[in-house]
This record gives sequence, C-alpha cells and structure tokens, in this order.
Amino acid sequence: MKNNISENAKTITIKGVGKVSANADSVVLSMSLTTINPSYDKTIDEAAQKIKYINDSICEAGFEKSDLKTTNFNVNTEYTSVKDRDGEYRQRFDGYRVNHQLKLKFDLDMAKLSQVISAISNCPARPKLSIEFTVKDPTTINEELLRSAAANAKQKAKILCSEMDVELGKLITISYNWGEIDIYSHTEYETGLIPGSAPSDRSIDITPEDIDVSDSATFVWEIK
Repeated sequence: MKNNISENAKTITIKGVGKVSANADSVVLSMSLTTINPSYDKTIDEAAQKIKYINDSICEAGFEKSDLKTTNFNVNTEYTSVKDRDGEYRQRFDGYRVNHQLKLKFDLDMAKLSQVISAISNCPARPKLSIEFTVKDPTTINEELLRSAAANAKQKAKILCSEMDVELGKLITISYNWGEIDIYSHTEYETGLIPGSAPSDRSIDITPEDIDVSDSATFVWEIK
C-alpha cells in the first residue's frame, strides 16, 4: 500500500517499515529420515530403530534425548507407474514410506556442532542433514521490528504533513499481518560428509553472517 493523503476523508495512510539486524547465537540442525518397506509393521519398526540410532548419537555428543524435537512425521503409501503387456500403465504398490523430520537446537558453538555432526555421520540411520544459524529468542527481534515500523511510519507521516502544511491528528487504525518471520542467517554451512568419515575433534571457527529482517504495518492518522 502506498503512502497517501486523502483530502476528502482528511486522513493520511502510511506504510511503516521496520528493520532489525542481529547476531546469530543459535544453531539449528535439521535431520530427515526416510524408511520404505512393503510391510507396514516392518516400516514402523525400521523407522523406530533409526530414531534410536539418532538418539544414541546425540547423547554421545552430550545432548539429552529430549533435546531432539520432531517437526514432522507422516506415513504414506508408495507406488510406481509400470507398463503392462498391453502397454497400459498401472500402479504398482512398492510399500509404506515413513518420513520423519527432526530438529536439534543449541547455543552457537562450532566445536559442539562439529562433535554432533561427527556422531550423526557415524550413525547407521544415515539421515540427511541441514544446518542453519538463528537466534535463541526471536520474540525480542519481533518486538524491535514492530517498534521500528511504528517509528518509521510516524516519521514519514510528520514529514508529509509538515510539507503539506497540515497537522497530524489522532491515530485511527493499524493494519498488520501477523505472519511468521524467518529469522535465520544467510550463511550456508555445508558438511559434504561421507557417512562414517567425519573426525570427532576438528572444527572450523566461523562467524555466521548477521541476520537482517524487516516487517511492515500500515497506519492511518487523522489530519487536523
């Protein structure tokens, strides 16, 4: 929405943009496990065994089982399209697929990160890994964004009213989209590990790029 002054309604509408920069202080290690088997019971058993392997690995790295959180879990049927003798395609049942996604979040510590990556890479479960850097307390950043957006809008409104020789009146409405904001560093951390090959006592001390986030809200003031 563009900033505008309405002469008829005697209001001014301003979009305030808030910007905040913060240092990453936490690591989020995400793991994805996939299990496929023609037997439902065996699929579930194999998936459960993989979780046990993962739990054992993070405990080896100094974490508790309760530190590992499930972010997604689903069981689906798996089919493949195959051509029969008549040239017609049909669906062949391949089995049941269990997808399990997990997350381990901890304070930024590159030595600790190296240790847990090493433990998981030697884990028989062989999960897919992704690593991101974020903040421990996103609430503080969200609050700073709102304050910044409000201050930005008010400053714009005062400047426009001053230039138009009118006086800014009382605030009438505030419109804000309460959606989730991704508070993550753009730093990409790729391990490129071959399962079973990671050393447990080596790490590279890096500093993740600062986290830059923005948000906006729309304000409507009365013009006196």
